[in-house]
Amino acid sequence: MMGAVAQTVDSGLGKGGVIGVIPHDLMPREMSGAAIGELRAVDTMHQRKAQMADLSDAFIAIPGGFGTLEELLEVVTWNQIGFMVKPVGVLNVCGYFDHLLKFFDHAVQEGFVRESSRTIVIEGTSAAELLDKLVAYKAPPSLLELAKKTPDGLR
Repeated sequence: MMGAVAQTVDSGLGKGGVIGVIPHDLMPREMSGAAIGELRAVDTMHQRKAQMADLSDAFIAIPGGFGTLEELLEVVTWNQIGFMVKPVGVLNVCGYFDHLLKFFDHAVQEGFVRESSRTIVIEGTSAAELLDKLVAYKAPPSLLELAKKTPDGLR
């Protein structure tokens, strides 16, 4: 699926629009054809995620497995804390992320996630809708910002 997305983005943005970052060890397993756009090979997943964070203007999760969820939640956490301020979206194709989004709402109801932090994850059911929402996104105050404003920290 990532290859199809990369092809579409590359055809729309042209040269330099797609930059892939992959650990060397995963190249034989994850590469299923010719690279689209620029491909950067790194040594570790940590280096991969750091480069992707530096290169990205926003993050979009498409249906996937544990790796997708781990990377999604990491950028959500970085935004919540205040390590970065970049829009984070899920392309909720055929309701794929419905249960995850309900879990986020449940975490708010149970008091584990601030209501303002819940707004970090933006949902769209079509690419056009999600992109419009990402462009319009206004970040909530981060935990670091809130801690600076509160004399006793975040109690």
